[in-house]
Amino acid sequence: MFENRSYQKELLDEPDIQKDLLFQNLKELDIINKYLGGHAISLQGLKKVMTDKSKTYKIIDIGCGGGDSLKAIARWARDEQYKINLAGIDLKQDCIDYAQKTCSAFPEIGFYCDDFRNVFSTIRDIDIVHASLFCHHFTEDEIIGFIRFCNKNKTVFVINDLERNPVAYYAIKFITRLFSKSPLVKNDAPLSVLRGFKKKEWHVILQNAGIKNYLVKNCFAFRHLVIIYPNE
Repeated sequence: MFENRSYQKELLDEPDIQKDLLFQNLKELDIINKYLGGHAISLQGLKKVMTDKSKTYKIIDIGCGGGDSLKAIARWARDEQYKINLAGIDLKQDCIDYAQKTCSAFPEIGFYCDDFRNVFSTIRDIDIVHASLFCHHFTEDEIIGFIRFCNKNKTVFVINDLERNPVAYYAIKFITRLFSKSPLVKNDAPLSVLRGFKKKEWHVILQNAGIKNYLVKNCFAFRHLVIIYPNE
């Protein structure tokens, strides 16, 4: 079960999800990211690539969901005195509506309802593309295609995603069964782990994408931090 990735669709990937179920899912994902260290991994990656505090960085969060990653990045940037412009892009209008409401205290965050593949035509002069718990929703070929797209547009790509691991699978299955009120989270959280990656698989993906300069790092709670620098 853990040797190869699952390609079973998650409930969150369905086109028409009841708003109350979707919003409960987004709320719980924020809690999971906060208390299992997900946001900290993204911030660790951004700190590695944001080396000039005199510069204003434009950061785009693809598959932004409820905007929880964007809020975490905005708080961190304020505390650390980084200058940033933030935007989230998501295919679901309900996610955008939810995110706009929950991020209303952060005027530095904007939102777009669109396919992430249109990000470079929708938004200009992007410095960093960020994806948290997003890439595992796609096939390797789709991920390779978008990595090449970022590389072509000379954009750094910071990825925070799950490691496919039996401990992670059974732990999140137990935790969500015990504490979650969301049927989407109970179904999708363990399935997300099965759709996740081994470290060696990331190396193959990046090499197949033709990337020369990158970092793949194991992080707490069975995640990977992947930083992809554009080729010179």
